[in-house]
Amino acid sequence: MEKNTIKQSFYSNVPINSGNQIYLKRPRIDRLLEQAVQNPVVIINAGAGYGKTHAVYSFVHKYPALTCWIQLSERDNISERFWENFVTGVSTGNRSAAERLMAIDFPETERQLERYWSIPREETRTDAKYIFVYDDFHLLQNKGVLRFLELSITSPFPNITSILISRTEPALDIKKLQARGLVSRITEDDLRFTQEEMVEYFHVQNIKPSPQTLTAIYHDAEGWAFAIHLAGLSLKNATPGTPYIPQAMRANIFKLIATEIMAPLPPPLQRFLIKLSLIDHLVPELLENLAEDPSLIEGMKNLDSFIRFDAYRNVYHIHHLFLHYLRGRQDELTEYDKKDLWHKTAAWCAANNQKLDAINYYEKAGDYERLIGVVETMSTILPNRMARRLLEIMERAPEEIYSQIATAQVIRTGLYLTLEMFDKSREELIKVIGKLEAQPLTPTVTRTLTGCYNNLGFIGMNTSAYTRNYDYVQYFEKAQQYYDLHRFETGPPITIIPLGSYLCRVTSEEKGEIERYIAAISASIPFTSLTFGGCALGMDDLCRGELAFFRGDMPGAEQFVLRALQNARRGNQYDTENRALFYLLRINLARGNYGLIEDALKQLENQLNEQYYPSRYINHDIVTGWYYAHTGQADRLAPWLRNDFEKNDFNSIVYGLEIMVKAKYHFAERRYPAALAVLESWETRNSPWAFILEKIECKALKAVCCYQLRDKPGAFSALEQAYRLALPNAFSMPFTELGKDMRTLADAALKDNAPGLPREWLEKVRLTAAAYARKLFAVSGVPAAAGEKLNRRGVKLSRREMEVLTNLAQGMTQEEIAGISSLSVNTVKSVIRSIYNKLGAINKADAVRIAASLEILETGEENP
Repeated sequence: MEKNTIKQSFYSNVPINSGNQIYLKRPRIDRLLEQAVQNPVVIINAGAGYGKTHAVYSFVHKYPALTCWIQLSERDNISERFWENFVTGVSTGNRSAAERLMAIDFPETERQLERYWSIPREETRTDAKYIFVYDDFHLLQNKGVLRFLELSITSPFPNITSILISRTEPALDIKKLQARGLVSRITEDDLRFTQEEMVEYFHVQNIKPSPQTLTAIYHDAEGWAFAIHLAGLSLKNATPGTPYIPQAMRANIFKLIATEIMAPLPPPLQRFLIKLSLIDHLVPELLENLAEDPSLIEGMKNLDSFIRFDAYRNVYHIHHLFLHYLRGRQDELTEYDKKDLWHKTAAWCAANNQKLDAINYYEKAGDYERLIGVVETMSTILPNRMARRLLEIMERAPEEIYSQIATAQVIRTGLYLTLEMFDKSREELIKVIGKLEAQPLTPTVTRTLTGCYNNLGFIGMNTSAYTRNYDYVQYFEKAQQYYDLHRFETGPPITIIPLGSYLCRVTSEEKGEIERYIAAISASIPFTSLTFGGCALGMDDLCRGELAFFRGDMPGAEQFVLRALQNARRGNQYDTENRALFYLLRINLARGNYGLIEDALKQLENQLNEQYYPSRYINHDIVTGWYYAHTGQADRLAPWLRNDFEKNDFNSIVYGLEIMVKAKYHFAERRYPAALAVLESWETRNSPWAFILEKIECKALKAVCCYQLRDKPGAFSALEQAYRLALPNAFSMPFTELGKDMRTLADAALKDNAPGLPREWLEKVRLTAAAYARKLFAVSGVPAAAGEKLNRRGVKLSRREMEVLTNLAQGMTQEEIAGISSLSVNTVKSVIRSIYNKLGAINKADAVRIAASLEILETGEENP
């Protein structure tokens, strides 16, 4: 994190000066906090006005630690809003970490939490002390937010301390830490002013009450900091000689605020302060825009005992009691005053990428046109929780909004689509279209009709997976007809078409069904790419590439995928680009081309710089995770992909590939029961999005898992199911890519005459899987300079010799090697004798041992 830039000279004197208000420096409290932060958790629990926040704020400014201050409010019970707030707090100390955090969703599931943990693991310094302050913790009630914080503050980072400032006991389960003595507590009794501290406070305030008055005040205030301060104000403002009258401070606190704080203020400043109680974002830049007169800002600063400036986050905070008082006077403001304030605040939030807050303020201001404008800058497919939140806002909107702002219908029906409420979305769209087509075709009407027909088309595209109805193309064509009347521009991220686990979103294994699906996609793209800012460009070629790949046609697959990649980049279709690179990885793994594999990985890494690609981090993790699990580098998977299967907030439309990656990870780690648990959870989920390719790959992986667990009947049964699903479309790669494990299973099925599995098919699978295993072995983890090592050691094997040596190391017989390499058995024997001579080996085992010791087999380099 960046170095703490708070000026230490600010604390060089005994009294702490902040503007016109002088605070007492309290060494006793500083010592308590210094001892407390040696533990990972510090709970400061006291009522309002005890100086909790000021005590911590003063301490962390002096203490040699990197501090993130998270100021909580009731709005943080919306998890997405909390996440924006949390990331903003982190950004004050580490912008790099904040940017990475903002790119992921609020960590609610184990998957998301692991993704979150990977960031502090990489960003925190082991030689630095970190303090996270959560102020007003008592305002949190959201179980998801509380669970995240519970896990966060009990984190395994010994150099991080979390300070919880709260009026009540935090609703967290920290019993384990408490049992180990790792939780520090500071209470009301600790924070109460002693009589000596109160006397010193009055001294620095230049207030000189009599000993009798001091005793009366201390008895009345009971050490309560806020009451002592108000008593001091009362004495300061009183006519000389007026005696102090003891009173019940807590019962009369608002009256004291009214008389001692607000009454002396000019009416414009009072009105300004009341306005500020309507919003949470008290940022200097925004306040300067809200203040009608610069003197109002200066007047506010003079109240710095009640309005504190947070230098960490560049924001002001109003004391709870003072804020409560101000909110009680909000009825003095006109509706125009309120809406004007909310509107300006929303505009600031939108300009500073705080979109959810902008939407909330625009809703309060009743400005639905700008609210919708913010929504249109968000991704097409949102996490379910966020989509439901936005839908609630749209459904609360007055009905006349939908006639005044026609695009509101497009947004609401789009949210129904995102939440897979397809029938409701379609029904509403048909009604809206009927009304709009009866009106004059103004630019607004034609733009709305374009959006409505596009939404109908996307509903058809998504539901065609199980309806097998591809007439939705007509809706995209109709959208273009209206678009041509009055053209307009749109761009990412809303125009990025999200892709699921497979491009060919077909659930039926019937021959020709995938081709019909691709034909409909291809017919749609000329319309969607024009009316929706390049949407779906490259998707049809990628579908064709995927189909060719799973049929084992690598030249055809490469041709289509490269064309898809070019078109996707032309239309900023980042998801399509991501999947195209994924298939280039798989194509070149099948070919054993390490150089092109590295190039694809670099291009995937470059995608992380695309700011308009919201899901770039998650998709990068998934695609590279597949590669690492497949090539024996399971330790390089993102942590969240290494966990057991779990539910998440992914939209079902884009759900699936992560399941395969998790299963492949467990399989690579020989955790076969865990891999089966992931696959069985997939099988039992109640979703229409189980695509045919997904079914085949999962069944094939299940088969080799069962075989590793010595469950031959289960293995043969799963393999037969995968075979029957693959047969109509001649899919082979789901079996081939499982390499030596599928070769071993096919051998066993041949030996046992497994029922339902044709011998001819098993022979072909065995040979292609063995050949794939050989090429995979040659490219897995190969250092760039491996060939130079071989030459320096004086051992040079030809390409054919390397292939045969690799096959020998995998336990293949001479006959098997001959079968997969189109050589005669005698030729294979001759090659083996040449290998023995070059290595000085006396048999196969000796050759493999020597080759491994010379790093020939480890690198897999092939010399010409």
